[in-house]
Amino acid sequence: MTAAEARELWAAAAYPVLVEVARTYHALITYKELAEKIQESTGIRTTTLLHNWIGTVLSKVVREAQRRGDPPLTALVVHTDDGMVGEGYKEVLEIAGEPPVDDVIEREKHAARSRLACYQRFCATLPPDGGVPALAPRLQAAVDRRRPERPPRICLRCSMQLPSTGVCDSCDT
Repeated sequence: MTAAEARELWAAAAYPVLVEVARTYHALITYKELAEKIQESTGIRTTTLLHNWIGTVLSKVVREAQRRGDPPLTALVVHTDDGMVGEGYKEVLEIAGEPPVDDVIEREKHAARSRLACYQRFCATLPPDGGVPALAPRLQAAVDRRRPERPPRICLRCSMQLPSTGVCDSCDT
């Protein structure tokens, strides 16, 4: 079997796996988990590194979802380490005729809205309000950990920025 034939079979196997993921509100699947499931279900295994073949498989899934009029199921697939959809998500935007999104967080927010569309299409049980878009839990935790920038403290007497000691070097107040 050629690599191209294997990728076609994997893409066909990935579609129902992703529909099954979309049946659970806010569910996600990692690239690694998806790769294992589709190799197991097809009986076709590879020792090729995941990042060298999964993108081609997901590209086929994106196109099939567009053909069927389904939301982009590939938005449900995230990296294990950071919970992000990754660079390949740009194909979802291209196929939908949308402009590219260069900002990483904006791309992830777009993916969250796409996931919500998947849940709304395939999920048996949604919250009464229809659900809300959500970043992957791992990514949301990272966003939440970021300290908000505080404006610098200013001396009320001379309007100079205060050092970390909180005592003005200019007027000692």
